[in-house]
Amino acid sequence: MTRIWKENGFAAQDPWVEETEEVKAADGQKVLLPLDAFITAAEESNAVDLGVVIAPADDVTKLKPYLDRIAIVAVKFPAYNDGRGFSHASLVRDRLGYQGEVRAVGDVLIDQIPLMLRTGFDSFAVTNAVALKRLEEGRLPGIANHYQPAARPAAEVSGYSWRRRSAS
Repeated sequence: MTRIWKENGFAAQDPWVEETEEVKAADGQKVLLPLDAFITAAEESNAVDLGVVIAPADDVTKLKPYLDRIAIVAVKFPAYNDGRGFSHASLVRDRLGYQGEVRAVGDVLIDQIPLMLRTGFDSFAVTNAVALKRLEEGRLPGIANHYQPAARPAAEVSGYSWRRRSAS
């Protein structure tokens, strides 16, 4: 079972569906389109509030002309060891300046969520049983000290200018 988690808890309802052969969007649901299908839909209509799914090998810079029409960017994590999604989120936020929702979908594990938050994700499609349990309990792991800047600003800390410490 997939549940949508944000920092304020689990969402009661979520309209976004990534269609597959087994799963189709029902009435009242919105479709997350693969990048090429999204671009086609955006060019053939004036629709706004579109959703797009970014696969690991996709070029996120192709989204630039359509940013004002995107309601959600879902970044796929097909396996826990494929980190390209972190780069995609960072590029969408920092380079393209996208301010809307960025969601991690796929193999989202509890240990990755704090790092995903730092790179620009703000919602997570969670299916992993351990992650679901820990999020329900409010047990989000974290690292207090960070040495790199991120999409999410670090809390002010006195001391070394190159060392960042997140708010605990």
